[in-house]
Amino acid sequence: MDLRHLLEMWHQCVAASLGGNTVQDYSVAMAVFLWIWLMMRLVMRIAVARLEKFASRTATAYDDIIVAVLKRHLTPSFYLVVALYFAGRCLVIPVVLQQLLRGGLVLVLTTKAVWTVQDLLLQFLEIWIKRSQQNKPTILIMLRNLTLLVQMLLWGAGLLFALDNIGINVTAFLAGLGIGGVAVALAVQHTLGDAISSFAIFLDKPFEVGDFIIVGDLMGTVEYVGFKTTRLRSLSGEQLIFGNSDLTSSRIRNFKRMAERRIVFKIGLVYETPIDKLRGIPSQIEAIIREQPQTRFDRAHFMSFGDFALEYEIVYFVLSADYNRYMDIQQSINLKVMDLFQKQGIEFAYPTQVTINRVDRGPDA
Repeated sequence: MDLRHLLEMWHQCVAASLGGNTVQDYSVAMAVFLWIWLMMRLVMRIAVARLEKFASRTATAYDDIIVAVLKRHLTPSFYLVVALYFAGRCLVIPVVLQQLLRGGLVLVLTTKAVWTVQDLLLQFLEIWIKRSQQNKPTILIMLRNLTLLVQMLLWGAGLLFALDNIGINVTAFLAGLGIGGVAVALAVQHTLGDAISSFAIFLDKPFEVGDFIIVGDLMGTVEYVGFKTTRLRSLSGEQLIFGNSDLTSSRIRNFKRMAERRIVFKIGLVYETPIDKLRGIPSQIEAIIREQPQTRFDRAHFMSFGDFALEYEIVYFVLSADYNRYMDIQQSINLKVMDLFQKQGIEFAYPTQVTINRVDRGPDA
């Protein structure tokens, strides 16, 4: 067998058709597959290495996060799918298989893109929380809810993008979704209102987890602020649940943010109290209040003549928002005032009724 005969056999083998493709076509496809797979790995490795070197010279941590995320998501399986798609383009293959290759590429690229963006957002958010020290429970809960919403939007947009690139007409789907969305919005308008109000609470911060608030005739400590509801723990122990829109449309009294507490109280003395003792009472009460720690005296006056008492009004400030601290101070003031009045023989007034008997003897008496 001479060389000419061997060459003819080789050409016959190369020209042989297998599934509509020659051996030469398969060889070219294999070469394209290997070349793209190797080149992508090489190029990405060099690019990531240079980015990593650049990030090591900067003070910010954001570029370090970008490098870490790229290294985590640019895996060999990603290169494999891309290389298979372009290798398949070199062959004559059924339309169904072409669509599967295209669909696989689109799905892989879309999934990788959404995962990468999602990972970057979560990492950036974590750094922002640490640096700004936004570790309050209310902010953490709202950021977690906001992150969930962003993830849903990202995956929804990614799904529509993938379906459109696969060849599925999403225009009719979006039109139907718009009409259906209006109907759903009308059906759940209260829920949507609560969700929007949750962002208003997050941005305006009228209260936070741990604050003691009063809404109408209900009061309690804020335990949780969610998308739809805010939950309070009342003084008697039960949980109070409010729709967020109800809270944003109500007048809220937030006692946690009270820097100091203004106290007004009154005392009433009997009308038989000597005038010289009445004059000295304001200064004596002022001295008692000034002895108390964390207080600031404002005023003490003989205010009015009541129906059955001479009324004094006293005003002072407790330099603390703690209710128990206020009650301790008021108790101490009350005890000292009682002790002072007992020593001076001054009596507190209480409702009394005096009956005067008159005997009319007539003009001839």
